[in-house]
Amino acid sequence: MRIQVTRTGGFAGIERHAEVDTSGRPDADEWHALAEKATADGQDVPPAGVPDGFAYEITVDGRTVYAADPRLTEEQRRLITRVLKEGA
Repeated sequence: MRIQVTRTGGFAGIERHAEVDTSGRPDADEWHALAEKATADGQDVPPAGVPDGFAYEITVDGRTVYAADPRLTEEQRRLITRVLKEGA
């Protein structure tokens, strides 16, 4: 499974992108479950955010959903944090 996260917005307006490929990872099942839950609550179009808030584009195996602060689900927040931390 290939998980990509793009974060835009914020006070400085700096875009950040990271990607994780779960193939061959010992924790792949955990990533798959988290990605499934996070994308289930995503929107098909970018939602209205708040001034200086972050907007997120989450792509899992070619399917893209959108989310924005402050209305992230717990699963979206966890997935975004993990991908931005561990992804290249």
